[in-house]
Amino acid sequence: MHFVLVSACLLGSPVRYDGAHRRSGSKVLQRWLNEGRVVPVCPELAGGLPVPRPPAEVLAGAGGAKVLAGLAKVVDPSANDISAAFVTGAHHALQLAQSRRIRVAVLQEGSPSCGSGYIYDGTFTGTKVPERGVTSALLERTGVRVFSEEQFVEAHEFLLELEARDAA
Repeated sequence: MHFVLVSACLLGSPVRYDGAHRRSGSKVLQRWLNEGRVVPVCPELAGGLPVPRPPAEVLAGAGGAKVLAGLAKVVDPSANDISAAFVTGAHHALQLAQSRRIRVAVLQEGSPSCGSGYIYDGTFTGTKVPERGVTSALLERTGVRVFSEEQFVEAHEFLLELEARDAA
């Protein structure tokens, strides 16, 4: 059985910057929970950030890969560089994935850590850019397929393909 890395906020944990959660009502997620497949992660908490905390964005919408390479920064609205916490949290998520041989993750879209289809551009104006967050970028680079909370069905289909290949 394959395990799946899932953003803790999608499981109802109040770990978002504003102390809220984004509990998903996905039937696929509920099935995975019932099967014992879910490994929760909050890279921002793992990186040492508190709850609540100021929001964070990647400057110039540069994306997580550039943050990992030291070419971009994650900042809060006061322009404090909090990149180190995001990089530490990403590496924690990677360790979790590697320890369980996880090849599928479903992470919160738009997050500077977890965004897989978009993040915000660093202006704190709600402007989206088609980039990955820091954790998503690191996981994808190391072979973990990352989906957003809008893609549980696609993630499940991919998981079934992996299991069929493994059984063959």
